[in-house]
Formats: sequence, structure tokens, C-alpha cells
Amino acid sequence: MGVLQMKVPSPGESISEVEIAAWLVNEGDYVQKDQAIAEVDSDKATLELPAEESGIIEFKAEEGDVVKVGQVVCTIDTSAEKPKDIPKVKKVEHAAPESDHSENDPTPTEQTYATGVPSPAAAKLMKENGIESNQISGSGKDGRITKSDVLNALSSGDILVEAEGRKTSREKMSMLRRKIAQRLVAVKNETAMLTTFNEVDMKPIMDLRKKYKEAFADKYGVGLGFMSFFTKAVTESLKLFPTVNAQIDGKEMILHEYADIGIAVSSPKGLMVPVVRSAEAMALHEIEADIKRLAVKARDGKITPDEMTGGTFTITNGGVFGSMLSTPIINPPQSAILGMHNIVERPVAINGKVEIRPIMFVALSYDHRVIDGKESVGFLVSVKELLENPDEMLFESKDPSALFPNL
Repeated sequence: MGVLQMKVPSPGESISEVEIAAWLVNEGDYVQKDQAIAEVDSDKATLELPAEESGIIEFKAEEGDVVKVGQVVCTIDTSAEKPKDIPKVKKVEHAAPESDHSENDPTPTEQTYATGVPSPAAAKLMKENGIESNQISGSGKDGRITKSDVLNALSSGDILVEAEGRKTSREKMSMLRRKIAQRLVAVKNETAMLTTFNEVDMKPIMDLRKKYKEAFADKYGVGLGFMSFFTKAVTESLKLFPTVNAQIDGKEMILHEYADIGIAVSSPKGLMVPVVRSAEAMALHEIEADIKRLAVKARDGKITPDEMTGGTFTITNGGVFGSMLSTPIINPPQSAILGMHNIVERPVAINGKVEIRPIMFVALSYDHRVIDGKESVGFLVSVKELLENPDEMLFESKDPSALFPNL
């Protein structure tokens, strides 16, 4: 037994560095094997770092540091004796700091030379924001002020930066957010992106869902949502227009005979795009189940980089936030992305008469280097026609009474 050096494991292929997003324990704490001790951000996901052994932890990197895969970020003294009362793990959630006398620390902390002294990273952040040491209570070893203490104080609203009577606060962009920004700028600069639009009468799908949603849930154990219909309509349309499912690789164009559909979801860490693999071979209930599984993992920060790579086409739904119309940005190296929007009752002409129908505007952004206008427009028209005639997607040429005998 001795001192164990903990190195950053590889989160996935092509990832060479990560950022220490948050230490979930204090330096000098006794940690137990497999306990989550840190959250690390890669350019694709946030992952938890578990302790490899039990013992006293010492940090070799601070929150916000970018470290290489394989770099030592902390050591664990495995020869240390396990204390009788292990303190509660400090989990950073960007909330107001706890009071000095918590349930787990009923007696005041003894003042030491380190009490109220900021770490180098904390000192830099405090200087940038005009914060004095007496405004923050340190939670680090011996009362030292850590970078997370400063971030917590800023995000909680207890301390704000004042400039000419107005208040502001600062928050560092995560590695994931910075990577998204770089990719979006690259897409605008490196592709010939155009967007074509259409509208979909959502009444047929809404009527179908209203009639079969309970029977569908009883039979398959998942809800019947809009996203599965859109995913199915996309995969069927990609069979008719394969270049929409293609991508450029140097001087060649790669055509995929399968459809791995990325579904853009909002998570606490930012936009993530988990991938439904081989969606073209799935029925609606299988698509629904996989989308739900991936969305829950993304929301809970459990999504892996492998589950967000390799997509051939992406669907994004700005309608859940109230967007009427937008031009979505392509998710490279893909060549196209479909944007869904909110459903609004609008007057439309039906058989020569004006009727009020629930209408959704849809947008297809595409790389004109790969996809011609005829193909992009034809693809979007195909998606529209399938969505406005959804019976085939739900029943797949089967007798509805055989699938749902109780109706």
C-alpha cells in the first residue's frame, strides 16, 4: 500500500484532453473506492471520475484546468486509515455556499494560516471580478478559498460585479460549449449551406395519436410522440434521396445505406446530439424507446461519447421552446439537418375552403456541395407527405385491428 496516482482515462476515441469541471470532494478528504470524485468535460460529454482506491485524496489539478488523457490529476494515499465518521461528500451544484456550521460539522473550524487564503485559480477569478477574501467562506482544506467557492458565490447572486451602478457576473464556458461554438463557426465557413422550407398539416398525426396513444402505450410501454413519426418519415425519405444521407470525405462522397439519426436534445451542459442507430430498420415503438433512453442519459449526464458520434442525419426540435421558424446549422460531417418548429393553428385552403389547421413549419438545411436543390426540395416534400399520411408509418401495412384489437 502507498500513494496511488490517478490518471485521466480515455473517454472515447479521438478525445485527447478533458477539463476538470468540478471536484466533488474536498482536498484532504478520505474517499472510498468507486466514489465519484470529479466531473470532467470532454468536447462531447460530461463524465464522472470514480476513485480507483480508498484513501486520502490530494489534487494535482484544479477546477477549470485542461488536462491530457493519461495525465495525473490527483493522488490517493491508500495507507491512510479510514476515519470513523466520513464527512459528507461535497457536490458542487452552483448553489449558495452552506453555512459554516452544517450538520456534519457542528463545531467551528479552527483558524489556520490557510483560512481565507485563495488558491491561485480562485485569486485570479476574484481579481477579475473585484471580490475580496472577506466576502467568501472557504471550503477547501484548512478553510482555503477554492475556485468553486468563488464560482458558487457568483452564480448564487450573493456576490455580483458592480460597474457604474449595474451588476454583472461571469461564468466560464465549459469545454463542451466551446467545442460547439468552434464547430458551428466551422460549418458556416466550410460548407455551402442553404435552407429550404415547407409546412406540414399536423392534424392527421394528431388525430391518429389521439385515437391510438393509449393502446400504443399499453402494447409497447412507451408513448406515441411526434419525434418517432418525424424520424420514420426521415428514414423513409432518405431511401428515396440517398445524397441527403451522404457526406464529403476529401475528394470522395460517402453514401450510407443505413440511417443513424441524431436527435438534438437540450441538457444542463448544453446541446447534445445522441444517435439512434439503424433507425431505418426500427418500428415507431422502437424509435420511441431509444429516443427516451438516450434523452434520459443526456439529461442525467450519463451519455457516452460513443452514443453521440457517427450520425448520418440530424433532427432538431426548436418547437419545444416556441420557435416558429429557424435555419438549423448542419452537424458536421453530416450534410443535412431537419428543423422542427412549434405547431400553430393557421387558416389554410382545404378543397377550396378555408379551414383552421395545426400547422408546423419545417426547415431542411443542407450542404449544396453534396445535395442539389432538386434533391433537397424533393426530400422535404417526401417528409411532408409521409407526415400528412401517417397511417402507413404506424401500421406498416398491417391490419390496425390486429395490432390494436381492443379498439
